[in-house]
Order: sequence, then structure tokens, then C-alpha cells
Amino acid sequence: MVCGGHRLRALREQLGLTMRDVETATMRIAQRHQNDEYLIAPSRLSDMETKNVVPSIYRLYSLAVVYRRDVRELLAWYEIDLNGAAADMEFVPPPKSHLAGVLVGLSAVQIPIKLDPSFDERKTTNIGRMVEAWGMVPLAYLAQFASCNYTYGYVGSEDLTMYPILPPGTFVQIDESKNKVEEGGWRSEYERPIYFVETRRGHTCCWCTLAEEAIILTPHPLSPVAAQALRYPQEADVIGQVVGVAMKLGSWRSAVEPVASSTVREVLN
Repeated sequence: MVCGGHRLRALREQLGLTMRDVETATMRIAQRHQNDEYLIAPSRLSDMETKNVVPSIYRLYSLAVVYRRDVRELLAWYEIDLNGAAADMEFVPPPKSHLAGVLVGLSAVQIPIKLDPSFDERKTTNIGRMVEAWGMVPLAYLAQFASCNYTYGYVGSEDLTMYPILPPGTFVQIDESKNKVEEGGWRSEYERPIYFVETRRGHTCCWCTLAEEAIILTPHPLSPVAAQALRYPQEADVIGQVVGVAMKLGSWRSAVEPVASSTVREVLN
């Protein structure tokens, strides 16, 4: 396996740069940022190339600029793949709901690139058996499906507001263009819009109802969380409507027995 240092050396030689050239260029970068951490002396660069010394975040930035490469590529040479961040997030479940900005930084995703010819989208099936091949696809190729209206959130490990529809640990896709609360017209709780709301206490997913100058944040009937009435829009900001979810079933268990929901807590002044 080719180590990161050998790749750096090969890239430098391919560009026709000497170690002194790199020092001169990084010295100018350090002067521009007024931080000597960006500077890479020839002896330090030699250690990186021959002894596989891992560069600091400042020097990694300098190398990416001097060698005209994406810093993600250089990180990958040291076995740090930012596209794997989504899978690693499950190891740290924050207790509070929040926006998941790390997903925005992905440059590639793994998707099915070849399906079994017998796949019939009209029938319930095991997708894992229908996929003949998976592949990493640059997000640039998926631009036609992109929309700047979407953002992503995470239901905290202690947020039971929409349990059991959205259990703790659920990832949600939010359509920011749908930030106006709809009134009525749904036939079941599954059709009723769920909104991602920011309050002074943080974020939450819930049903919403407007009442004069207030907004009622309504939890699921089986949730132990109480409903809230907040001044709107002073105390609550509707980020958007939840239009997609990703969750693991059966992986969450309550640490305590749920308590009965209390009545609506009026906080209007």
C-alpha cells in the first residue's frame, strides 16, 4: 500500500517542484495568514515524504494549495475519508435534536449502480438482494437531483417528541421551502406534516398549529413530551417540513419508563 508521504513526493516531482520551492510558497502563505504553522521547511517536508510524518492541519492546507489538490484527497491518503462521516455519526448520538451539517460536506456517496433486471418497483422486496453492484458516485454527477431547499437534521437521543413515528436517532430531510404551517386537510397522522422547529431551547420535530399570535408545538399522542404554546415567530422558527427520514428500527430503548403527557404548557406572556 502506497503511504501518504510517497504520494506527496510523487506529486511534488510530477509538478517539477523542489523542496525549496515548497518552502518559498508556504512561507508566503504563512505571511499572508500571519501564522508560521503554514510554513513547511525542507527538513519537515523530507520527514513527511520519507518517514511518513503526518502533516498538521495547517501544513496539509498549504500542501493542498501548493500542489493544487483538494484537501479531501490528501486526507484520504492518510486514511481519513470524509465521505464516511455519515456512517461514523451513529457512534455519538447527541441528546438534543440539531441540524446535521456534516452531511453537506460529502463529496461522494455510495449508491446502487446496477440492479437485478427482475427488480419490480411495484412489489415490496429486499433491496439488498436486488443490488448487483454498489459504487462511489461523485455528488457532482447527482447535481440534476440536487435542491438548495433541502437541509438535514438529527433527532436527539433524548428527544421523544414524535416517538414512536420518529424515534430518537432518526435522520430527517427537511424541505426549507415548506416553512409555512398547513392547517387541516389530512386523513391520518401519517399525512399530517411534521415540521423541524428551532426554539430558544434548541431544535425539535413536531406537529404545528397556529393560534392567533402563537404556535402550538404538538407531540405524538404516545409521546411523554408535553405540548408547548410559544409566541410566533418571536420564540419559534419553522425551519421547514420533514419530507424524508432514515432510521434504525429496534435499536432505541428508553432508559426509564415513559410518564403520562402533561397538559399544554402555556408560556405566552
